[in-house]
Amino acid sequence: MPLVLIVEDDPIIREALSDALAGAGHVVRAVDSALAGLRQLRQEPPDLVILDLGLPDLDGADALRMLRAITNVPVIVATARRGEVEAIRLLNAGADDYLTKPFSAAHVLARVSAVLRRTGARTEPEFAVVEIGPLRLDEGARAASLDGVPLTLTRKEYDVLAYLAARPGRVVTRKELFTEVWQQPFVGADQTLDVHLSWLRRKLGETAAQPRLLRTVRGVGVMLVPPGPSVA
Repeated sequence: MPLVLIVEDDPIIREALSDALAGAGHVVRAVDSALAGLRQLRQEPPDLVILDLGLPDLDGADALRMLRAITNVPVIVATARRGEVEAIRLLNAGADDYLTKPFSAAHVLARVSAVLRRTGARTEPEFAVVEIGPLRLDEGARAASLDGVPLTLTRKEYDVLAYLAARPGRVVTRKELFTEVWQQPFVGADQTLDVHLSWLRRKLGETAAQPRLLRTVRGVGVMLVPPGPSVA
């Protein structure tokens, strides 16, 4: 059953959404602030997020940008702000769809079903198993292990690792990795990729100075290779 995370500070709306989604067969987690939503997302990655823009601790648009920095989970934003310009801004910021308040339970369920169908089709796995030295990726299960020990990865960390693992021994440029995995225009000053590579290295038990699998080729990009001599 799909897991839906609701980030909504209005208790009446939050409860109504939770009841409607649970009644439709979804597993629901509901929180009342942006920071609580980001913590919940890291602890238990959902299949979809419904994000209110009028949150007490952080503007929803800022929360959306922070969320997009760590995951590609589908996001439906709920807003009282109307107009085409606002809709375009939200979609460009990384939202998959949006709802304008007030909305009915039936409308929400229809949008949730449509987004899950659309994003599910886009990420359909090929059910291949890739092995590079001690690293094993099961694409069907979206799971990875190192030396037989399961790795706990976020969705985006897995996506980065899987993209590199599908091209073993090939240097992948930063621009290619960002545009293909994040599906967004590459901005050279953006630190998102560096942060994810740093997290991956830590989970792979290595550092940039002492790489084991994830190698940096200076001025070019990164690649995934079996353990061996350092790349100059």
